[in-house]
Amino acid sequence: MNLFQTIFTGSNQALAAAEGIVKQAVEEKGKEYKVSFPDTAYSLPVIFSATGKKITNVGELEGALDIVKSLIVEEESLDKALNAGLATAVAAEIIEAAKYVLSDTPYTEPCVGFISDPIIRSLGVPLVTGDIPGVAVVLGECPDTDTATKIIKDYQSKGLLTFLVGKVIDQAIEGKVKMGLDLRVIPLGYDVTSVIHVVTVAIRAGLIFGNVKGGQLQEMLKYTAERVPAFVNAFGPLSELVISAGAGAIALGFPVITDQDVTEVPTLLLTQKDYDKFVRTSLEARKIKIKITEIPIPVAFASAFEGERIRKNDMYAEFGGGKSESWELVVKADSADVEDHKIEIIGPDIDTITEVPGRMPLGILVKIAGANMQKDFEPVLERRLHYFMNYIEGVMHVGQRNLTWIRIGKEAYDKGFRLKHLGEVAYAKMLDEFGSVVDKCEVVLITDPEKVEKLKDKLAMPRYEERDARMASLVDESVDTFYSCNLCQSFAPAHVCIVTPERLGLCGAVSWLDAKATLELNPTGPCQEVPKEGLIDENAGIWEKVNETVSKISQGAVNNVTLYSILQDPMTSCGCFECITGIMPEANGVVIVNREYDSMTPLGMTFGELASMTGGGVQTPGFMGHGRSFIPSKKFMKAEGGIERIVWMPKELKDYAGERLNATAKELYGVDNFVDKICDETIAIESEDVMKFLEEAQHPALAMDPIM
Repeated sequence: MNLFQTIFTGSNQALAAAEGIVKQAVEEKGKEYKVSFPDTAYSLPVIFSATGKKITNVGELEGALDIVKSLIVEEESLDKALNAGLATAVAAEIIEAAKYVLSDTPYTEPCVGFISDPIIRSLGVPLVTGDIPGVAVVLGECPDTDTATKIIKDYQSKGLLTFLVGKVIDQAIEGKVKMGLDLRVIPLGYDVTSVIHVVTVAIRAGLIFGNVKGGQLQEMLKYTAERVPAFVNAFGPLSELVISAGAGAIALGFPVITDQDVTEVPTLLLTQKDYDKFVRTSLEARKIKIKITEIPIPVAFASAFEGERIRKNDMYAEFGGGKSESWELVVKADSADVEDHKIEIIGPDIDTITEVPGRMPLGILVKIAGANMQKDFEPVLERRLHYFMNYIEGVMHVGQRNLTWIRIGKEAYDKGFRLKHLGEVAYAKMLDEFGSVVDKCEVVLITDPEKVEKLKDKLAMPRYEERDARMASLVDESVDTFYSCNLCQSFAPAHVCIVTPERLGLCGAVSWLDAKATLELNPTGPCQEVPKEGLIDENAGIWEKVNETVSKISQGAVNNVTLYSILQDPMTSCGCFECITGIMPEANGVVIVNREYDSMTPLGMTFGELASMTGGGVQTPGFMGHGRSFIPSKKFMKAEGGIERIVWMPKELKDYAGERLNATAKELYGVDNFVDKICDETIAIESEDVMKFLEEAQHPALAMDPIM
C-alpha cells in the first residue's frame, strides 16, 4: 500500500471500531444515556468544533458516526488524506466517549485519559509566557527503555508539556521518569485512540482562548496550526491506525516525526533514525526555540518540575513550614556593597544533618545592584524566587516572605545538591530574567538560628512592613499611569488587559508593579504605559486613553472598556482568568466562582460552562473574568454598587478573600462581618435555597436598586 491507501485503511479501521463500541453502548445503556467527558463545557470537543453540535447522549453519539463516514473519501490527494486523518480523530473521540459511557473509571493510574477544562485554563499562562515552550506527544514504543527515558527527560528538562500514549508509558515507568500533571509528563492511555485527549486539549485552546466558535472547522485548523506549538513522535512499527491518526495530527498543523521508513512530507512527516537527534529534529520541525540557562547544579532545572511535591518520606531537609524559621528577601543595594556571584553560607550546610529528615532555619538574602534597579522592583524579583526554587528537580518551595516552606529531597541530596546550589539558581536566574535592571547579584544563605532570627527582625520585617504601607497607599487614584498587558494575545488575539494598582491582570500573575517592572525590563514587550488621561466617567472607570490603547492593541476588535463595571463594556477575558463573576438576577447580585471549584453554582452552570461564555477576548455584559485579588477592591463592580452585590461564592474563595472583604465593606458601607451574609456551597446551591439564606441574613443586595 502507498501512504494514501494506508491512511484510508486506518481510518476505516477506526470507523469500524467506533461502530462496534457504540453498538455496545446502545445495547448496554440505551440511546438516552448521557454522554460526556469529565468537567468540560464542550462535549464532545472535536465533534463540537467540526459541527457546532454538542453530543449529549448515546443516540447522538451513534449519529456522529455519519461525520466519520463523510470524511473518508478514498481519492489519492493530500486534502482527502488529511480529511481521512480528521475522520480518525472523530472516530477516536467517539470511541473514547463510549469508554466513559461504559465505565465510571475508564482510566486508572498511571493513565489520566481526558484532560479537564480547568487544567487547560491553568496552562494558559505558562504557555504564553514560554514556561511551557511546546507540546510533545510521544506515541508507540521506543527501541528500548533507555532511549525512551532519555527522550522524555530531555523534553521535560526543556519544560515541554509531554503526553505519552502506548507502551512508551511502561518504558517511562521502568526508566523512573517522574510523571504526572504537575510534572508535565502525562501518560494518557495505552490505546492509540487515547491520543485524542491531546487533540481535544488543542481544540479547546481555540475554543477557550481564541474565541473560535463551534462549527468553524477551518478557523480551528488555522488556530491550532498557528498558535498551538505541538508535534508528534511516533515510535515503533506503525500500524495503519497510527498512520491515519498521524494524518489527523498533520491536519491540525502538528508535524509527525518517526523512527520508521515512511514516504516523507517535507516539514510535516519526517523520518529520524538517529535517536540522539530526535528531540532536536522535533523542535526544529515545529519551530520551537528553547532558551537554556546553564546553571552549575547537580540536578535538572526546568519549569516542568514546578509542580513537584517532596513527600515526608522522600525528604532530606526541611526549612520553615511552621517547623522552623524561614524567610527570603530581595533588596536593592549600592554597587559597592554587592560582590557579584558571591554565594555565602552563614551557618551549617545540610550535609551536617545527623538525623534524616533534618529541619533547619533558613534566611535567603539576595542583594541586587543595578543602575536601573528600583526599590519598587524588590517584591517583583522576590516573588520569582518561588518559581526559581520550584524549577529545581528535587526541591519544593511554598509561600513567600517570612512564610516560606522549602524541602530538599533525598534523591537530590544523593546527587550532590547543597545549599550553595540554591544560591547558584537565584544568581543565574536573576541575571537571566532581569538583566536590564540587575548588574550585580550576591546571595547570602543563613542557617545559624540566632542570625536568622536577628536578620529577620532587623532587616526583613521592617522591609516587608515598608512595602505593605507602600501597597496600601497604591490605589488607582494615586497614579497617573496604568499599564496594558497583551501577553495572552498569542492565544487570544483580541484580548487586552488593563492593569491598575487595584485591578491586576485577570490571570492573577501580573500586578501594576509587575507590569511596571516588565516595561523596564523589556521596553517593547507585552506591558506598555497607558496614560490616565481623558477622563469620561470616574465611577465606572472610563478614560479616552484606555479606550484608544485597547482599540490599537486589539486591532479594532474592542474599542471601549469600562474598568469598574460588569454591565457596560467589561474588560475582555482570554480564558485563563482565576475567577468569573456572573449576575444572579433574582438575588439582585452576583455569583463569583473560582477555577478550582468544579461543582454546580446557583446560576445553573459550572465554572467551565460560565467561562465558555466569556473567554476568547470577547466582551460579555453580565459576566466578567478577573483575578482573585480584585474581589475585595473598592473598584470591584463599582459602577453597579460594588462588593455589596456579592451574594454567593465557594467557601474556599470566601475564606481567601474574607478578611479583606469585611474590611472593605466596613469602610465603604459600615457593614460588620459582611462575609457572613454571603452564601456558599456548604449552605445552599439551588436558587430558591440561596434566596432564603440571603433573606434571613438580610443581605444588602436585596434592598439595592435593580442591577439590571
